[in-house]
Amino acid sequence: MHLGFLRPLYETTAPVASVYLDTTRTTESAFKEIELRWRAARERLAEQGADEATLQALDEVAEGEPGVPGPQGEALFAAEGRVLGAFTLSRPPLRDSAVWWPVAYPLGVVIDRNHQIPYVTVAADREGADVSAYTAAQHKPEFQRSFSGSTLHIQKVRVGGWTHKHYQRRSENLWDANAQEVAKDVEDTAAHVGAEVVFVGGDERAIGKLRDHLSERVRDILVEHPGGGRHDTAALASLREAADGVVDCVVAETRKRERAEFTTALSRGEGATQGIAAAAEALRRAQVKTLLLAADLGKEPWIWGSRTDPLEVSVDRESLSDPENAIQAPASALLLRAAAYTDAEFVELTDNSAAEGVGAILRYTTAVR
Repeated sequence: MHLGFLRPLYETTAPVASVYLDTTRTTESAFKEIELRWRAARERLAEQGADEATLQALDEVAEGEPGVPGPQGEALFAAEGRVLGAFTLSRPPLRDSAVWWPVAYPLGVVIDRNHQIPYVTVAADREGADVSAYTAAQHKPEFQRSFSGSTLHIQKVRVGGWTHKHYQRRSENLWDANAQEVAKDVEDTAAHVGAEVVFVGGDERAIGKLRDHLSERVRDILVEHPGGGRHDTAALASLREAADGVVDCVVAETRKRERAEFTTALSRGEGATQGIAAAAEALRRAQVKTLLLAADLGKEPWIWGSRTDPLEVSVDRESLSDPENAIQAPASALLLRAAAYTDAEFVELTDNSAAEGVGAILRYTTAVR
């Protein structure tokens, strides 16, 4: 998973507010509950020294995403009176948090994104389909397309003889034409986001006709979920639930392979390193291909970095080029900043395979130990 999306969070040398909130909307009182959570977070930031202009900027984005059903969270970052980044999380954070630190604290965001893959959902019926594209960056659809074909004679009439056959034939032809248009939309959408899975739900015959017009490339990543359609709320919720389940399985298998690359290189004694100090030194040399971090680093140690140079990071303040003006922040915050600026990728560690919950796969074999 590339970390370039984090760079806007570092477009300041001022302290940054990093906020994680549960913004789930499953009850009538959800809006009020979110408001109270944000109010508490706002007070904590003010106590830590956050300026009013930055707090007011966060006021504008702290209500979550109303259009996303089910459990969700929000990760917000702001400094100098402006929002640097706002991310809807696929799952609420374990606990709300709000910190005012020298740099952004995006570990929760990258862990959440590492659980995602780009995919497409299609809610189909005989008139057309609603096609939604989800990037790995957000659980809210990046964009939505909707196609409704001609409804002329789409309902087969209850008459006998030649007339009945005539109308039925026209209905089937229109249905097929609609499916062909939907298939084109699905192909374009899947290509746009680089979808790894395409989910389609709805009437079984509508799904079958759509499948007939899809390319082999898309059919190979197609997951069918018959039942309901575009205007069936329960069916749409079921499609979302099914998509979440399959995404979790695909992500788990992919991340397992990525972690295996790290453990294999580490066991060979080349091409990988572990521990905060070694990873920081490798990042300073732009040597890291993939940074691996555990979601929970325990009592996370603070290390040293430069306010202006993301690659200046170390456990030893005196090793920095300008130690007098160094800043101190949680290890993951400074390691992720350096990784984002060296085009490194990220993988979550889910076991004890690396010292201190930190590892790195190296770009070249002169390993730092």
